Amino acid sequence: MTLEDLFAIIQTRKAADPHSSWTAQLLAKGPEKCAEKFGEEAIEAIIEAVKGDRAALTSEAADVLYHLLVMLAARDVDFADVLTELERRQSQSGLAEKANRP
Repeated sequence: MTLEDLFAIIQTRKAADPHSSWTAQLLAKGPEKCAEKFGEEAIEAIIEAVKGDRAALTSEAADVLYHLLVMLAARDVDFADVLTELERRQSQSGLAEKANRP
């Protein structure tokens, strides 16, 4: 499964019954809850990275990616736009990109 596939599934869950899907339930709670959940998962991934537990970090990284996509969907940000932004940044060095940020 690609991240594009996962995002497409998440998009379909926006219209699903919240009692039938965790994704639909999370989206129904609103963008703020989706952002909160993303933050929790990111912290858990950081903890596992510091501990050095590769298996746990792998699991938490999957959670982070999933919850990032849910958060994007909750705010109607298309994943394709994120990929376009990454492509745009690829044409310059990371140091130049950071220097150009407001």
